[in-house]
Amino acid sequence: MIPFPLVSPSTGHPLKPDAPHALRDAETGERWPVIDGIPYLRVGREALVERVLAHLDAGELDEALCAILADQDDWWNGPPADPADLLTLIRERRTATLRDAVRLLGWGRVGDYFLHRWSDPTYLAGLAMLEAHWNEPTCVFEFACGIGHYLRELARRGCKVAGADVVFAKLWVARHWVVGEKAQLVCFDANSPHWPVPGAPVDLVVCNDAFYFLDDKPRILDHLRQMAGDEGWLALSHIHNSDCPGFSAGKAVTVEDIAELFPDALVYDDDELTHALAEARAPIPHEVGELRGCEAFSVVAGPGMRPAPRSVVDGLTLPKAGTHLSLNPLYVPDGNDYAISFPSERYEAEYGPRVTYPMRSPGPERLTYGGGIDAPETPRVRVREFVDLPERW
Repeated sequence: MIPFPLVSPSTGHPLKPDAPHALRDAETGERWPVIDGIPYLRVGREALVERVLAHLDAGELDEALCAILADQDDWWNGPPADPADLLTLIRERRTATLRDAVRLLGWGRVGDYFLHRWSDPTYLAGLAMLEAHWNEPTCVFEFACGIGHYLRELARRGCKVAGADVVFAKLWVARHWVVGEKAQLVCFDANSPHWPVPGAPVDLVVCNDAFYFLDDKPRILDHLRQMAGDEGWLALSHIHNSDCPGFSAGKAVTVEDIAELFPDALVYDDDELTHALAEARAPIPHEVGELRGCEAFSVVAGPGMRPAPRSVVDGLTLPKAGTHLSLNPLYVPDGNDYAISFPSERYEAEYGPRVTYPMRSPGPERLTYGGGIDAPETPRVRVREFVDLPERW
């Protein structure tokens, strides 16, 4: 865990513990709820904060959780979560699977994305870029970390990790199903008047498939650069290109925006990174002006980045020897072997043309990874025919 000092997102004043379930602004008395070690510091949710604190002060943890788990980001256009489903998940959280959690939270296609992110090409692109520029960081902060896919990999490589997201439920799922207790997690809105984690430099700042959603990108990027400090680096992957419309919502950027925001960066086409992982080679960066036709950009920046990418052959992109792997859950039995069955037409349209795994597999459903680039199963692991899923996937 990285013990970040926190400040109020509305006043900028330091926050201090106020009972196990709250933080208090010592100057104003303003209070913010904390559940399962995750502070909820989201502005513009005053009524929700008051309601959750009232439940917590009364010892009504399940009721507080039910209220806060229903909170979504401003891009959400699906139906609200069913309170009865949320209470079921809260009661059964110690035995429920990640699939149960996603279903009961009512996440729909976003849930499909999270459940299968371990093999989706945009996730692999970010992982490949991290490995290509890896310099053994000690402390890592992931902005817009979702349910913690990257945090899990980074923590298992010995990094102290922290993550932030605007949706409390995603962090709560990260805590119970993906990352565990050792990550510091905090919920806040990037557009808050004050950045809640100031003055907390880390070795590496990560942001995948989220930067294009942000309104005031220069301001938020400045905060992220401050966190990386004078010696750290930033890895921001899958930033949508507005000249190549895709499937996601958000506020995509142009090549001119990338050049202005990241004058010190190495810039990649997301697809190039995914192919580099599958082909066990070094990814090739490009002059940003050459990438006008790519779907999404990925960048590394900051004084701490490696000056040139190395081959993506091991490290973050392959599990450790002895890891128990599962056949990619997108495969379903089909005759004598297995065939890919995408969870939705949208998922297939978005990811199908770019996936690295084959459309059919002979199995088996489980295998124990021998480890190393020369292991016979390594090529199948590299393309994510086999994946390293959380224990309660």
